[in-house]
Amino acid sequence: MTTRKDRKPCDVKLLHGCESVIIEWAGLVSEFLQQNPAQPLLEGLKPSPSEEFNFWSNRLRNLQLILQQMSSDSAQQVASFLQSAQGAYCDTLKNIHDDAQKGLTEAEDANDNLLPLQHEVEQLEQLDYPQLRDNMAAVMEKVHQVWIRSRFHCNPCWIVVLLQEICNLFIERSRKFLQGQEVMRGLVLDPAQVLDDVRVVTLTLQTLKDKYIHHRMLLEKEDGGLHKWEFPSHLVFSRLDDFLIRLQSIQEVYRVRLQFQLEQVVVAGGRGRLWTSAVKGVCNDFLHQLQILADCKSDASEPADGSFGQQATSFQEHVSHLEARLVTILRGTLDECCLPSAAVKVVTMFGPVLQRHAIRDQLRPQLSSLVALVLRELDRVQEMVKSKAKNHVSSKFTSSPAVTLRWTKQLMLRAHNVLHNFQSVQNLCVESSEVVRQKFQKIADLLLEIRTSVRQEFSRQLDRDAAAVLQLPLIQEQQSMLEIPCGQKLEALLSDIKQASWEKDLELRPQTAEILRCGRDITKSYLSLTNIVSSYNEVVGRALLVELPLIKDGLEEQRLSLLELQKITWTSEGVHKLMETKRQSLVVFYTSVNEARANMAAMRAITQDWEDLPLVNRSGDFLERGGATEESYTRVREDGEQVIRLVTENSVLYGVKDESSPEWSAYLDHIDQLVQDGVLQMLLHSLNFLSENMSPTEYMGGGALLQVSLQLQPTGSVFEPSLTTDLTEVFKSFVADIYAAASLPPRISTGQNGNYQEALRDNDELAALEKEVMQHLLDVNEEAERLRADLDRFSPLWQSHKRGIMQEFLTYGRRLEEGEEDVEESPPMLADFQREINALQKQLLEVSELEDYYLVHGWLQVDLQPFKDGLRLFIHNWISLYTQHLLKLVRHNMSRRNLDDEEEEVEKSSGRNFPMTETIMLLETVNVEVPEITTLLQTGGHLVAEPKAK
Repeated sequence: MTTRKDRKPCDVKLLHGCESVIIEWAGLVSEFLQQNPAQPLLEGLKPSPSEEFNFWSNRLRNLQLILQQMSSDSAQQVASFLQSAQGAYCDTLKNIHDDAQKGLTEAEDANDNLLPLQHEVEQLEQLDYPQLRDNMAAVMEKVHQVWIRSRFHCNPCWIVVLLQEICNLFIERSRKFLQGQEVMRGLVLDPAQVLDDVRVVTLTLQTLKDKYIHHRMLLEKEDGGLHKWEFPSHLVFSRLDDFLIRLQSIQEVYRVRLQFQLEQVVVAGGRGRLWTSAVKGVCNDFLHQLQILADCKSDASEPADGSFGQQATSFQEHVSHLEARLVTILRGTLDECCLPSAAVKVVTMFGPVLQRHAIRDQLRPQLSSLVALVLRELDRVQEMVKSKAKNHVSSKFTSSPAVTLRWTKQLMLRAHNVLHNFQSVQNLCVESSEVVRQKFQKIADLLLEIRTSVRQEFSRQLDRDAAAVLQLPLIQEQQSMLEIPCGQKLEALLSDIKQASWEKDLELRPQTAEILRCGRDITKSYLSLTNIVSSYNEVVGRALLVELPLIKDGLEEQRLSLLELQKITWTSEGVHKLMETKRQSLVVFYTSVNEARANMAAMRAITQDWEDLPLVNRSGDFLERGGATEESYTRVREDGEQVIRLVTENSVLYGVKDESSPEWSAYLDHIDQLVQDGVLQMLLHSLNFLSENMSPTEYMGGGALLQVSLQLQPTGSVFEPSLTTDLTEVFKSFVADIYAAASLPPRISTGQNGNYQEALRDNDELAALEKEVMQHLLDVNEEAERLRADLDRFSPLWQSHKRGIMQEFLTYGRRLEEGEEDVEESPPMLADFQREINALQKQLLEVSELEDYYLVHGWLQVDLQPFKDGLRLFIHNWISLYTQHLLKLVRHNMSRRNLDDEEEEVEKSSGRNFPMTETIMLLETVNVEVPEITTLLQTGGHLVAEPKAK
């Protein structure tokens, strides 16, 4: 045996190198084999089963590589060399190989047994979250198989790790399904959907725990409990339970959100607005707190995030305060309810909120009052039932059976409504349910007892009424009108039988059963007969005296046909078909008569509308002829032709075969009178229009009808056109136009001669109105003549002889009065000229102040402008007569340079000495210019030459 000292240096160096490699290998393999799949959990991480699967698959692959390397030629040479060299690490190398082989066996066992679970988990990852719950059993079944088949994973530590990883997988899937940090945003978006999602998650995770418990119990029973799980369950579900607790907190918040849906609450009643406002305040405060919680940055789906718990606690505290406010509101609203329906409405409106025990427990007194209201209402119904039962037995004035049955149904419905109202809030008043139910049942029993006693009597009455109806004729004649003698009885009987058909256990006797069997046909027949009788009576009742002879034959035919119905009853075979046949026959006759009457109404409307036709019309402020009158003429002609067409249609509708018959002639005379009345009203309307417009007492401020002008001619003032001739002719033409309209419609009556104008020639009303018009014309003529006579005060202006008057003025200084003789001559002074000119200017002002137009008798407008213009011309001519004389004197005077000579010449010419300055100033006042003044000033002459003092 060689020692290390005996070896060659090269062998020692090689041995040392091999031992160093073995030491390194031993460390690496030992470190690798010591790796723990539970390490991430120990480090506080949250691994999923996939990490477990990856761990064992990687471990198996690496161990296979290690053993492959240790089995290689190089590794065998190293092992041989160490053995031959009796190296100290030969056993170490063998131990490394054994440990690797043992680890390989363990990894193979783990991979083989975990593979089914891995496939199941991979399939779960492909499913939507709501489908996971149905696959929990399969997952736990695979875990169960791993536990009982694996030699190494039957270790409690390993199976706890595997179950924790499975829990982590479902927790993360749940958080992803709930959108993690966004889970609280659903409070303001879609709380109901999020709450459903939270419930799905809770049920899914709870199912996982349930399946775990199920397999744990199975393991305790299998093989006498040889493979049972003895480890505590909380080691597996610690994080899952924390997550479920967090889900409960989230669920509670969402439940509160859905319970506090107060946005649409509106309280009725006297103080409803006050309570509604208070509810709105609570709602707004709640929504504010809800928004704060929804906007929080914490992750509500992570149990380790403690900030959400603090915010949820703060939210619940605010909710508690809001609950107290709601209790106050509900107490007030319920205390004001005096009917159970009103209280139930309030409870139903606040139903979600009342599911909260904190609110419901404080409203016990109010809920008890609600029960009292329900019981009180049932007591009222019960008293009515007892009263009805007592009267039904003792009183001879009892209601009919049908009425009694309807009344009992109504009471039963009322009691049912009360019970229904209570049942809608029954979950809030469970302890009172039995009391309410018993009282309702007692009412139902009493009503049933009454109904049972009434049914038999009802059956007998129905049969009696049915027999009475069947004995009466279907139709009868009463004063030329038809009527259904059994109509009201039949309606009542059909109503009662219909009600009887709804009653259970009601015996229908033969007559009643027969009518019930034919009920639908009887109803149709009755409706048809009602329509027939109504139509027939309408034809008879609305018939005109002139129409009756035309429809006499057809009416008699229909009467005899309808009276045949007296031979049958309502239950006779084919009665409805017979009714329809007779109805169709009557419809043809009825339609023809109605169309003829409609034509008659149309003719009446046409002739009545003529009253409003304008035969005399205004154009602006004056009467006009032409346009409107011609349109009215055209309208009357067309309407007359339409009347003829309608008369022709009626002859066909009435079936007139001989148009010369007395019956048809009388009918035409009737229509002829309608047309004549319409024409008369048209003429009266237009004549009345003229008369009213010409009457100052009746026609108030409507303006002028016609206009004339007052002209000033050499012979004097005259009206143009003439009032006595031209104006009279104008009005006669208007009246003639009005009467001419009466000749336009064609005559209807064949026995009358001439047109409607000739027929109305001697009508007193027309003559009276025509006389009024002509009288108004005379009145306006008289008033106009008075106006003209009043203006004749200016006649001296055009009647006087200018030259003679001027000569008289120059001789005597004034106009001589009539009869004056032997007057001393006195030539006029300048003041006399000024007096005459001033008088003329005053007349000129008086003429200017006259109105341009004058309304005579309220309707004749007189144009005074031509008259005023003529007067002004005459006045200006008179003024010019005086001013021209003075101007002539001035010019003559100014033609002399020598003032003395001028003065002498003036004296010779006028006999008077006029102050030149005043003379010129007088001329200037009447706008007469003296152009020579400028020339005189330029030549140094004098304008004024005063006479010398003598």
